[in-house]
Amino acid sequence: MRQAGETSAALIIPALNEEAVIAQMLATIPTALFDTIIVADNGSTDGTAEIARASGACVVTEPERGYGAACLRALREIPEHIQAVVFMQADCSEDAREAQLLLTPIQEGRADLVIGSRTLGHAAEGSLLARQRWGNRLLIQLIRMFFHHRFTDLGPFRAIRVDALRSLNMQDRNFGWTVEMQIRALQQRLRILELPVSYQLRTAGENKVSGNFWTSFRAGWEMIVVLLRLALRGS
Repeated sequence: MRQAGETSAALIIPALNEEAVIAQMLATIPTALFDTIIVADNGSTDGTAEIARASGACVVTEPERGYGAACLRALREIPEHIQAVVFMQADCSEDAREAQLLLTPIQEGRADLVIGSRTLGHAAEGSLLARQRWGNRLLIQLIRMFFHHRFTDLGPFRAIRVDALRSLNMQDRNFGWTVEMQIRALQQRLRILELPVSYQLRTAGENKVSGNFWTSFRAGWEMIVVLLRLALRGS
C-alpha cells in the first residue's frame, strides 16, 4: 500500500481494440502505486473494455476517436484527492514497473512533469520504426527552434502533477496531445524532467499509428500543426 505522505496517483491508459494484450498489460502494473487505474476505451469493437473491467480497472468510454479525447475523458473520472497522473499505453510496449521512476521526482518535489524518454533509455530493436524516429527528431528540432528547449523524446509514458496539468488547459483531442503538453509546460514554466525508460515490441495486435504509413503521416502532421499554433498564437 501507499505509505503515509506519498503522492496519491492515478494511472490512465487509453485503449482501442487491445483485447489481445490488455489483460497482460494490466497484470504487470504495480497496483500499490496507484489509488485508481482507469482504462479509457476509445470506441473499441472487441472485448477490450470487458477484459479491462474483469481485470479490476475502472473503465470509461470515449466514442470520439482520438488519443487526446480518451485522455481528457479519463481525467474527468479521477478522484479529487489525486495529486499526480501517469499516462501509458495499453500495448505492453512500456514497462509499468518504471512508473515509480516517473513518480519519484514528483513525490520529492523536484518536478511537475516527468517524461519517459525512449531515446535516453533502451528501445528494443524494431520497436521504433524509422518514420517514428524521423518524426520524433523533426518535432524535437522544431520545439528547440521555437521554444528554445531541447527535449529528447515525445514519448507517451509520463507523469504530471494534477494541479500542473489543470493549469495547462489541454485542448488537443487527437495525436497532438503529447507535444501540446510539453509545449504548454514550457510556456507555463513548469519544472520538466526527462528520465530513461525502456520500450519493447508490442506482444500482439497492431500498432494503431506507427503500423500504418498514412496514419503515421497524419499523426505527424497534426503534431506539427499543434506546435505551430502554440508557437504563433501561444494557445
